[in-house]
Amino acid sequence: MNKRIPRIINTVYGFTLIELMVVIVILGILAGLIVPRIMGRPDEARQLKAKMQIEILETALKLYKLDNGMYPDTGQGLRALVEKPDTGTLSKKWSKGGYLEKGKIPKDPWGNNFVYLCPGVNYDYDIMSYGADGLPGGEGKDKDINSWEIE
Repeated sequence: MNKRIPRIINTVYGFTLIELMVVIVILGILAGLIVPRIMGRPDEARQLKAKMQIEILETALKLYKLDNGMYPDTGQGLRALVEKPDTGTLSKKWSKGGYLEKGKIPKDPWGNNFVYLCPGVNYDYDIMSYGADGLPGGEGKDKDINSWEIE
């Protein structure tokens, strides 16, 4: 009997030292350019986060309105997005589990509650974060972030 012995090919796949060094240099350059920009602007990052949180709350409010035909009133507040309201005009088809993914209302980036008015002064509802100082008005890091000003 003539048996063939299979040929074993020793092929090693991997990166060479030069390839790894090139990747490390590229990552170093990117970190050198990006990190100082992000680290030097924590107040702007918090303001951007507040705007994104307001947009998430607006989306949840729109879903609430689709189910119930109205937005929660000021008395019910944003709490109506995570707990079925038992005061004011009661919800018709409140969604079991609520309207926010994590089942809780986020605080603004400075640890304060968002201010919610319905009916709002500017639109059907107004959502506001009073910035770093937690007080209405202000400039710079204390500037208010308002739902009607977000583009």
